[in-house]
Amino acid sequence: MNFVDEIEVMAKGGDGGRGCVSFSRDKRGRRGSPDGGDGGGGGDIVFAVDGGLATLFDFKFQRHLRAGRGKHGRGNNCSGARGDDLVVRVPAGTVVTSLDTNEVMADLTMPGTRFIVARGGRGGRGNSHFATPSQQAPRCAEPGTPGEQHRLRLDLRILADVGLVGMPNAGKSTLLAAVSAARPRVAPYPFTTLAPHLGVMHHGDEQRAVMADIPGLIEGAHKGAGLGIRFLRHLSRTSLLVHLVDPSGQDESAPERNFDALNAELASYDATLATKPQVLVATKLDLAESRQRLPALRETFGRRGVTLHSVSAVTGEGLEELVSLLCTMVARLRDSQAGETADEGPSGRRQGPRTGHEPPRPDENEGLAAK
Repeated sequence: MNFVDEIEVMAKGGDGGRGCVSFSRDKRGRRGSPDGGDGGGGGDIVFAVDGGLATLFDFKFQRHLRAGRGKHGRGNNCSGARGDDLVVRVPAGTVVTSLDTNEVMADLTMPGTRFIVARGGRGGRGNSHFATPSQQAPRCAEPGTPGEQHRLRLDLRILADVGLVGMPNAGKSTLLAAVSAARPRVAPYPFTTLAPHLGVMHHGDEQRAVMADIPGLIEGAHKGAGLGIRFLRHLSRTSLLVHLVDPSGQDESAPERNFDALNAELASYDATLATKPQVLVATKLDLAESRQRLPALRETFGRRGVTLHSVSAVTGEGLEELVSLLCTMVARLRDSQAGETADEGPSGRRQGPRTGHEPPRPDENEGLAAK
């Protein structure tokens, strides 16, 4: 399976180059004033968000990231060249966490964002900087400083508006394929989906929403049962959840019990998931058993104050109404979140230039999300 959503890497910025000890010479070869140049600064390791990537699979073969080191200074006040930056592409939704401090360094969600994860070292000064009236021929220079080194954990959390949850074989992949151009694997057995899939729903000319199909959960998932909670992190960015239940009785379980069990699993993993808005949908209306049991099931959930919607991804019954409802809810949630963000003000922070003799780097961590 090529879908990788969590991986650990080592990032090492380039070391700075050494300063040079050198003296000018006249035409007779006699030594003159010190003219040792500075060493070049080390290169940075930069993560650049690429909207075309959907997995961290490339990092399986590149666990050690190292930027170029700075060149050493030379005589005649020649400074060494700066080391090459290492620009690494990452998918949108990547969370960068330092394993040394267990702190989140960046949450990279916007395509085009660039973030420096390991800075290069500073180049050392040549002996021309150490000349004084009392010491006119210094024979000392600074070594370059080492680049930053971090152990990092990269977590991919896919960006979607709507998350599909439900027991295995509840019809999540079939629904995603019916309302979008996505083509996930569909088969009549549990755990067909082994990785999240994304699709885009459209309603009218303007409304659209991204839907994510999360591999099926079962009771006890937070303890590692089934596929466990490996993919639940992908629901953290969704605005709302669509909870699918199968009323056909093919799995010989009660839909209301499955509904309660999965909500308990969501709460066990992250309490905020259980508080997200949910739309409850009964699937497989094309089966006679489902249509026969639907009235009683709708009444059962109605007593709880939960509205039960029903669809058939095979015949298309109820799909247009469901897509309209979801796109409208997503649009309202986006407007609400945009208003809250405007009230809080900008949280991104751009760092100032470096100190020392190196020139500032104007594009450092531009577009960095709030830590």
